Amino acid sequence: MDDETDQTPEQQPQRTGIAAQGWDTASAQPQYRAAVVDLLGALAYGELSAFERLAEDAKLAPSLGDKAELAAMAAAEFHHFERLRDRLAEVGEAPNEAMAPFSAALDGFHRQTAPSDWLEGLVKAYVGDAIASDFYREVAARLDSDTRELVLAVLDDTGHGAFAVGKVRAAIAADPRVGGRLALWARRLMGEALSQAQRVVAERDALSTMLVGGVADGFDLAEVGRMFSRITEAHTKRMAALGLSA
Repeated sequence: MDDETDQTPEQQPQRTGIAAQGWDTASAQPQYRAAVVDLLGALAYGELSAFERLAEDAKLAPSLGDKAELAAMAAAEFHHFERLRDRLAEVGEAPNEAMAPFSAALDGFHRQTAPSDWLEGLVKAYVGDAIASDFYREVAARLDSDTRELVLAVLDDTGHGAFAVGKVRAAIAADPRVGGRLALWARRLMGEALSQAQRVVAERDALSTMLVGGVADGFDLAEVGRMFSRITEAHTKRMAALGLSA
């Protein structure tokens, strides 16, 4: 959830540049438009992949209740995908073409981090997906108001967070040895997720230009460092919530 939704108008940050504009005005800049199409394409494929993964993980669920919980979360992810797909079509872009450049990188990430059991799947959904969401929230602060609202809406927690925390903590309480294994797994996910995010940005000129100067009040290099520090700090807090050491 975006922290700004809990702030009064006086507390919310003053928007400038692209971030103070709506899509119709901001998209007149071809480079910005290309960057947003890339961003929405990456997010859309990420949501579609999350739907597929949660549906697959449901097969590993130890009970019918757990299976139903994951199925509901998968449905929520698919709804997020539909919103992004529909938005791309609305602005005159072919959704499949917008997603295509990101399929190899995201599929590779999921192959490299395939969980071996139910608990690893929960930790991946909670830790791995949250790292990506934190990154996209940082980027959203620089976007036009219409795109920012959509991105933050599709990054809303589908309920997986509290569900994963409860299940993982219960498993560790039942067998403390589980904690060490899952902590190592979560650290691996952190490294792989950050590397994957950096690769995606580096391979897309419009995205990298938007992030590091150029358009949309991009980050300077010092701010990029602070951004990744904030993402790492949030990861540490999630690890603590799970009962794991970062």
